[in-house]
Amino acid sequence: MEAESEPYVRLATLRTLHRVVADLNAARSLAGTLQAVVEGAVHGLGFDAAAVSLVRPDGDLVVAAVWELEESPMGGPSVLLGQVGSRESWDRLLGVSDHWGTLRFLPYDRGWAVASDIPRWIGDGPLPVYANDWHPADGLLAPMYSAGGDLLGVLSVDRPRSGKRPGAWTREALEMFSLQASIAIGNARLRAEMQRALARLEKEQQALRASEESFRQAFEYAPSGMAITELHGVGRGQLTRVNDALCRLLGRPRAVLRQQSFADLVHPEDRALLERTSAESGRAELRLSRRDGGYQWVCLRNSIVADAAEGPSFLLTHVEDIEDRKRHEFQLAHRASHDALTGLPNGAELKARLARRLCAQPQPVGATGGQVEVAYPQPYGYPVDSYSAHAAHDGLEGADRYAGPAHGYGLPEGLPGGLGPGFGEHVHAVVPAEYGPGGEAWSAPFRSGAAAAVDKGLAVLFCDLDGFKSINDRFGHNAGDAVLVEVARRLSQAVRDGDTVARLGGDEFVVLADGIGREEAKDLAHRLRGAIIPPMRIDGRAMRVGVSLGVGWAGCGMSIEEVLQTADERMYDEKRARGGAVRGARGERSHRRAG
Repeated sequence: MEAESEPYVRLATLRTLHRVVADLNAARSLAGTLQAVVEGAVHGLGFDAAAVSLVRPDGDLVVAAVWELEESPMGGPSVLLGQVGSRESWDRLLGVSDHWGTLRFLPYDRGWAVASDIPRWIGDGPLPVYANDWHPADGLLAPMYSAGGDLLGVLSVDRPRSGKRPGAWTREALEMFSLQASIAIGNARLRAEMQRALARLEKEQQALRASEESFRQAFEYAPSGMAITELHGVGRGQLTRVNDALCRLLGRPRAVLRQQSFADLVHPEDRALLERTSAESGRAELRLSRRDGGYQWVCLRNSIVADAAEGPSFLLTHVEDIEDRKRHEFQLAHRASHDALTGLPNGAELKARLARRLCAQPQPVGATGGQVEVAYPQPYGYPVDSYSAHAAHDGLEGADRYAGPAHGYGLPEGLPGGLGPGFGEHVHAVVPAEYGPGGEAWSAPFRSGAAAAVDKGLAVLFCDLDGFKSINDRFGHNAGDAVLVEVARRLSQAVRDGDTVARLGGDEFVVLADGIGREEAKDLAHRLRGAIIPPMRIDGRAMRVGVSLGVGWAGCGMSIEEVLQTADERMYDEKRARGGAVRGARGERSHRRAG
């Protein structure tokens, strides 16, 4: 009779299976899909109870869903929900069961194979009378695998409503159902993982938006200037983003700044420093141009912002206003290097400027026949056949003397750079000769050749006021100070642009005039004397001072003290020749200058 009704059973089962599979695909969550699996096994395949044990991430199986047709007074299979069995025990159980295609059947007399840690419920149904009757301890399992062959879980069914062990058609239907269930469970897991990934992504995006908003507020409302600079592409170096503080600092609107780069704004003298700072992602103090044409001292601090995948993305620059600090530093430096009364460079600054102009290397010692003799220290001397050698050393210990064509300030032509301090870009200071090649008096201007080469030098004019002590004694120190200030002003107006007027101390002044000939130096001394001699009005009184001038010359190879002493001696000679009042010993002047 089962054979006669089998076609009808199959048709009804197919219809039910189609509806159950549709329910499986309609489920959205993993929990909903698992519940649809166990309900479909009960309602669609003719079993009273079903359970799904799902593989966890650690490999063990947990009972994730159960369903029975009618609740048992003993609690039924629902008591198994949440219980865990080890993967090892499950593999052993599946291995000793009978293979019904993809299904596994464990008869009641093989219950010894069920490990104690596998969750199991045994119903209270009738015991079998015939060989194919269902025993309450029988078990039918349908392992479910992913498309890759990994075990997803095991569908367990119990108590067929026919009371018999399932026939071929029921087994085939259960196989098809378990295959569709594994697909549905796999899809549900993918959806769950995708939802979790989307949730994580949304959380990360929210955090990113919050971070970007925090950065935007910190950037826009920072009290000091901030800028973002492109590091790549056609906009490399261009300011792509600036804040209001930087716009106020430079007096430029945001739209204008975004069309420029720091290279467009930096002071020409600071451009190389800017390039090094950008490359090294470091710190630099430099000047940026303002809209009014002036320059603003700022401190740039660069930070390279990098992407983990693409590397450096842009340069974040913090621009701090340091104008007040720089002004204070310059004031301190000016006070240290300038006379507090007259504002002229002091003795220390005068010596520093001389030191920058002089070196200890070549020194001209004469001029004959259109050639200039230059003394070189032994380590930098050339072989004898490099230039015309002169045998006489004139007492120059440890030096070789060579003669060559006059070049520059007395340097022989063809000297390579890099010979040591004083060579290369340094232009040597050479003392002009007093007489020309033919014995005639040296005069300017000369047009070319050796004469032109040694006609210009670095003149040092030592000025000592005459009659100043009497003004101090008669009218007081305030009047004396006013006289010194006026003398400093007159000297500064009488010299050429680029000349240095310094006050050594007391009533002694020194003028440095570079690139000047002997006749021009005499003219300059005459102008200085003419500027000082006219009377000056101090506190309603007419006061007059004289001046004694001595002209010396500075040349490479001379010490600074030697240069100043030579000019001082010339001034002293003039003072004595003119019959002026001579101060005490030289040591007093030296002591006063040092003070």
